[in-house]
Amino acid sequence: MMSLLKNHMLLALICALSVISTSGWAQNDQATPPADKSKVDNWEYFRGNALSQGVARSLLPEKPELIWEFEVEEGAFEVTPAIVDGIVYVGDLDGALFALNLKDGKQIWKSTIESGFVSSPAYRDGRIFLGDYDGVFYCFRAKDGKQLWKFETGAEICSSANFYKDNVLVGSQDATLYCLGSKDGSLIWKHEIADQIRCSPTVAGDRTFVAGCDAKLHIIDLLKGEKISEVLLDGPTGSTPAVLGNNVYFGTEGASVFSINFNKAKVDWQYTNEETTLPYRSSAAIHDGIVIIGGQNRLVQAFQASDGKEIWQKQIRGRVEASPVIVGDRVFVAGSNGRITAFQYKTGKQVWEYEAGGGFNGSPAVSQSRLVIASNDGKVYCFGKK
Repeated sequence: MMSLLKNHMLLALICALSVISTSGWAQNDQATPPADKSKVDNWEYFRGNALSQGVARSLLPEKPELIWEFEVEEGAFEVTPAIVDGIVYVGDLDGALFALNLKDGKQIWKSTIESGFVSSPAYRDGRIFLGDYDGVFYCFRAKDGKQLWKFETGAEICSSANFYKDNVLVGSQDATLYCLGSKDGSLIWKHEIADQIRCSPTVAGDRTFVAGCDAKLHIIDLLKGEKISEVLLDGPTGSTPAVLGNNVYFGTEGASVFSINFNKAKVDWQYTNEETTLPYRSSAAIHDGIVIIGGQNRLVQAFQASDGKEIWQKQIRGRVEASPVIVGDRVFVAGSNGRITAFQYKTGKQVWEYEAGGGFNGSPAVSQSRLVIASNDGKVYCFGKK
């Protein structure tokens, strides 16, 4: 397990070092494609919806309590769970994909592979999609964990899946975005860039957005898999772009947060932290005109989406690699020190905190008034009201 963690950290360093060499569809944040009302409270994607906004459709109690823990002995998680119809899906670094009962945390089934899962599971039409550190992308049947198909890429897959029509999209560290048929894993098209893809592809209309380790935002036509345009950044990134209106928002290894108008392929604003060179590796949460992101500098910051003006910043006790999630009037942030903290998302006032054992690389998932998060010491936590 330790060698795997070291390898994963080395790959992150390789992406970060590439900064040296590289020197109107939705009109508001409610413009998610219409969803089946029976699924409106599910958390089917890494960032909660196709626009990667990191916003829950369920509320949590004022003071969430720990309801249950699920522990994998000598295990480790680096991913965000998916929660669908009362079932939690999460994969670990030892190659086990678990289905747990959201109510009590009891294991429903377990499916294993020979490597380990480093991408967060995504759900669509009774199927679970995720990739491993050997570069294999898998499809499992959600009801029993049966492997339905797999597709081999050329390098590790830490990108999580998104969907377009009947196809599934996933990025690989072989510098390629793949569009596959979700039923059988057949290759529809692939789009290559100049360096690794670590972010999850964000989908808005017939376009997808990929922020790459080649220090560019790529805007790609989903029908043909061809480049529409690209925007040069100040450094590489693995941060998943969040969409609000005609803009995407994300952070970079260059210690900057960008707002880019994807219709014009133009930077609207750029915030750069002048006090530190530490990067932003979490993905932004965005709601009600506010962008919230955490950094390696141990800061959680909120910006006005319109102009990049900082609204508030708060320092926590650990690096922020997990992506924040907005729930009602609060934002929940998990740190590398094992603390989960809730702030009022408009003011930054701290209103809740829980100290777990291990640290968090994976982000929270929220469904049916429960928050689920997995730690790098092999534990899955569920919070809500007892």
